[in-house]
Amino acid sequence: MFSIPYSQTGYFSKLMIDYLNQDNRLTSLYHRFPTLEHFKLQIEDKKQSFSIEKRKILVERLVSQYQSIDTSHSTLQHIRTLENENSFTIVTGHQLNLFTGPLYFLYKIISVINLCKELKKTYPEQNFVPVYWMATEDHDFEEINFFNFNRIKFHWNKEASGPVGRLNTDGLEAVFEQFKQHLPLGNNAKKLASLFEKAYLQHNNLTDATRFLANELFKNEGLVIIDGDDAQLKKLFTPHVKEELLHQSAIKEVEKSYPVLNDYLIQVNPREINLFYIENNLRERIVFEEHQYKVLNTDLKFSREEILDLVDSNPEKFSPNVILRPLYQEVILPNLCYIGGGGELAYWLELKKVFELHHTTFPMLLLRNSVLLATEKQNNKREKLDLTWEELFLKTQPFTQKKTHDLSEKAFDFDQQKAFLRKQFNDLSALTKKTHPSFLGAVKAQEQKQIKGLENLEKRYFKAERLKNQDELERMLDLKIALFPNNSLQERVDNFSTLYAEFGQEMIDILLEKLNPLDQNYSIIVL
Repeated sequence: MFSIPYSQTGYFSKLMIDYLNQDNRLTSLYHRFPTLEHFKLQIEDKKQSFSIEKRKILVERLVSQYQSIDTSHSTLQHIRTLENENSFTIVTGHQLNLFTGPLYFLYKIISVINLCKELKKTYPEQNFVPVYWMATEDHDFEEINFFNFNRIKFHWNKEASGPVGRLNTDGLEAVFEQFKQHLPLGNNAKKLASLFEKAYLQHNNLTDATRFLANELFKNEGLVIIDGDDAQLKKLFTPHVKEELLHQSAIKEVEKSYPVLNDYLIQVNPREINLFYIENNLRERIVFEEHQYKVLNTDLKFSREEILDLVDSNPEKFSPNVILRPLYQEVILPNLCYIGGGGELAYWLELKKVFELHHTTFPMLLLRNSVLLATEKQNNKREKLDLTWEELFLKTQPFTQKKTHDLSEKAFDFDQQKAFLRKQFNDLSALTKKTHPSFLGAVKAQEQKQIKGLENLEKRYFKAERLKNQDELERMLDLKIALFPNNSLQERVDNFSTLYAEFGQEMIDILLEKLNPLDQNYSIIVL
């Protein structure tokens, strides 16, 4: 396994790099940085603030949600152990992407599983449960209704509205038939076909389908999958819903992070009320206008008393948005750490003051593992072409320019020539002190002309060199495109099925074995 620092990949924001480096400017935005040593204090914080009563309700709801699932002994054991005050969760969340969506779905879950194992070694008297939070209440169907297999996009054509977890799976038969036609021969491909069929053709809604699929992939590791779209779990959150409805406080607290984050990028912007109203085919924002609570794009209106009564009687009708969903998660789980991608952690870093207002322990934030997976054949090709992994992370244009330069037998140093020219013209400019000032204009004009001429020659030179080395450059670019599809990271484009068709469960086993959740480097693994 090879790795390079995130800062050298060119794919991570300055905010994430500064966070990983524990830059002092950011310390006010989080509780503790995720190190093994810091978990001791985090455990104490959560133990004091999370009640036995909440644990009992959580376990009851998880048992209920798993009723129709073939649950492994390790997962059942993890669920039951959550009743104990020395048991804690490590959580990641993800949308209900069709067939898991991009590869990093696996990396998120493997990160939580492996962190739990590391914590158990360090704190053997405690129990640590890996949890996948399904984003069942999201309504961005266009973000989740496709996956890419071998550069072929499989798309679920369906009219959809409301929370995606409640969507029925109608229409996925056609996707399955199309997918099967492109699968190769072999047992791994048969397993993929079986996974898709059992998940999406034998379950009635997207929540149940996704739970089945994630469970099949990770049940032997004791993964616990939770659906927050649950009336009894929402009931635990009702005091926080009422606080938001009555005082619209989250927006004020989030804005306290802006003096720091304005130097970076504000990932998400809060609303006056950070709640949705949901039903089966409806998820719309709640607003306060003309002394009434209204649900946008509907005729629903409530007085203050009516909406508070509804929170008590039907808590499942209230759905937190991206600002309050993290709070909801931490209210109902004995959680120590949230593991997510750079974009996710960026919005979590806006939320510490919201948690303080609601007297809820802010979790540690850990950047998930990121991985580039290559086959042995691809690695051999890389070595034969004399390419380093660092070079492959370059964007296409600088990559092509660098390799063209490297392949040139006697590369002409245009930068050196331009520096030499500028020195000559600086010397000439000095003469203007001894002659008429009009000479300076002539010198500057000639300097620009000469430099521009050299730049044009440089472009033509590299074009000629590219033509001379075209075959080798094309082989290099073919490999780069295979590993970095769409000039992006493989993990953001490819679906797990592309490599699973060749390597099967071995691929996941290798990832579980080799990835270190606390390693702050981008991993390259050759399968």
